[in-house]
Amino acid sequence: MSAPTTPRTTVSEREARQVAEAAREQHWRKPSFAKELFLGRFRLDLVHPHPLPDDEAAQRGEEFLAKLRDFCVTTIDPVRIEREARIPDEVVAGLKELGALGMKIDPKYGGLGLTQLYYNKALALVGSVSPAVGALLSAHQSIGVPQPVKLFGTQEQKDAFLPRCARTDISAFLLTEPDVGSDPARLATTAVPDGDDYVLDGVKLWTTNGVVADLLVVMARVPKSEGHKGGITAFVVEAASEGITVENRNAFMGLRGIENGVTRFHRVRVPAANRIGPEGAGLKIALTTLNTGRLSLPAMCAGAGKWCLKIAREWAAEREQWGKPVALHEAVGSKIAFIAATTFALEAVLDLSSQMADEDRNDIRIEAALAKLYGSEMAWLMADELVQIRGGRGYETAESLRARGERAVPAEQILRDLRINRIFEGSTEIMHLLIAREAVDAHLSVAGDLIDPDKSLADKARAGANAGVFYAKWLPKLVAGPGQLPSSYSEFKREIDLSGHLRYVERHARKLARSTFYAMSRWQGRMETKQGFLGRVVDIGAELFAMSAACVRAELMYSRGEHGREAYQLADAFCHQARIRVEELFARLWTNTDDMDRKVVKGVLGGSYAWLEEGILDPSGDGPWIADASPGESRRPNARRPFGDSAVS
Repeated sequence: MSAPTTPRTTVSEREARQVAEAAREQHWRKPSFAKELFLGRFRLDLVHPHPLPDDEAAQRGEEFLAKLRDFCVTTIDPVRIEREARIPDEVVAGLKELGALGMKIDPKYGGLGLTQLYYNKALALVGSVSPAVGALLSAHQSIGVPQPVKLFGTQEQKDAFLPRCARTDISAFLLTEPDVGSDPARLATTAVPDGDDYVLDGVKLWTTNGVVADLLVVMARVPKSEGHKGGITAFVVEAASEGITVENRNAFMGLRGIENGVTRFHRVRVPAANRIGPEGAGLKIALTTLNTGRLSLPAMCAGAGKWCLKIAREWAAEREQWGKPVALHEAVGSKIAFIAATTFALEAVLDLSSQMADEDRNDIRIEAALAKLYGSEMAWLMADELVQIRGGRGYETAESLRARGERAVPAEQILRDLRINRIFEGSTEIMHLLIAREAVDAHLSVAGDLIDPDKSLADKARAGANAGVFYAKWLPKLVAGPGQLPSSYSEFKREIDLSGHLRYVERHARKLARSTFYAMSRWQGRMETKQGFLGRVVDIGAELFAMSAACVRAELMYSRGEHGREAYQLADAFCHQARIRVEELFARLWTNTDDMDRKVVKGVLGGSYAWLEEGILDPSGDGPWIADASPGESRRPNARRPFGDSAVS
């Protein structure tokens, strides 16, 4: 008999959208290169000349990277971490001593005060040695206690928690629940006010760092009552508090050293002083934290690309087939060219977004989301191509290669380790929707009431008038632009000419905006259901952003005498590759199987094709699809294992 399943909280699609809409930042107070790109305005001036860190920040960052590199070489044993599926205590102790827990924390709280740029370089370095260690540091600092407390905490909270996070305490972020992923409107964990405390009850799933954490950021729903606004709220919670049980340490196909678990809260008392921000602000805090926090994943993706390139280069030059190195066979060479060009572009996107975050002149919510989306997808493709280049050796484990006397190259491991990035911190599908919502924000701001069924005729009339004024000014600007002038962007014309690629970006940004406007006119209120179309719009924007970043980075390197010619070659190659993808995506905006796919899906769910499943056996075990997460006291032993604790779960 199957175990009982938690009763599901029923929330309508409209209610879910309202919760998500209330959590997003409503206004644009600073310019955004990517937002302008989706509106058909190629604002190259926002990213060129490429922003740079000041000398003092660069020196401090480089000095730390040198220490971190030495630590990675001498102390981190990635083979042991993969074999034992744990990060050794001495590694974490060394990271604490090095100050790596506080890379982004202000020195006045005991941190290193690194910029976002150098923090990401550090994650790329660590992640190239052990993605599990990279995940530990990223979850602690990018989404754990330090970032939301830094952005939204009181001075008392900063004084209390930031010094601990900088040197001694590991933190984790707890939002997801067994039956709640990217739909927080159905969040079931509660925080009931009781005097000067809140009492937490509920279950959290996939709590990265949760098994070993000392401090937790927990999202819970406060019931509305007299004196309490209620809503989803953020709290800092001591992980050793009575009533907290880590019920399971989860295991995955990759990142085998990650300390990710299931955490149950039963009548856990949390002081009201530990609430971050006002009641009901939890989701907004989470989303704002992720605006820059998402950059940690593309940082490690860029590092993975560099490693893939190194292995591909060394192996493809060594391995001979039919009288010459396999790299010189076009079928393999094209894969190497893709890895090299894409790695250059990923680092360009990452560094540009990071430096813009440091300067704080631009709103980078779309740029960071695009970096996460593009980095996670392209890194996975590069790792897959590396496995193919390595052939049977790519599929063989490093331990097996070592055992039979060959270089222990963990190509299959990096494929497993990178796969989660397409799911972590917003799956690719959710990122498509999130970015699409921001990309059409200008349209909804002026015409949203026209397609809102709850609005009155008077509201729709006002919206129609406002939309008429907006589109009368905006649409004519999408007809022509600098992309049609052969002399535009001539400063990007060296021995290799990149100016044509920037003209291409400008023209296709306008084309993308026209396509979006046409789709909104055609589908109106049904636009939000056209997820295939919206995903392609976002993917086109991501390619155009990456092309822009690659060209700007190449010009920066050329002007500074840093492999400038080679950088231009890589940018040129990447842009040509990206153009092919962009043309295909534009064609698929209107020529696709979306309607047919929807019909097939209905048939699958209705059982029309159940006969197609005959002739196989399902090796899956018994049990419910979603585990019971009803509130109550835990019946399982506590699997929590703080680093340095000799107890083993």
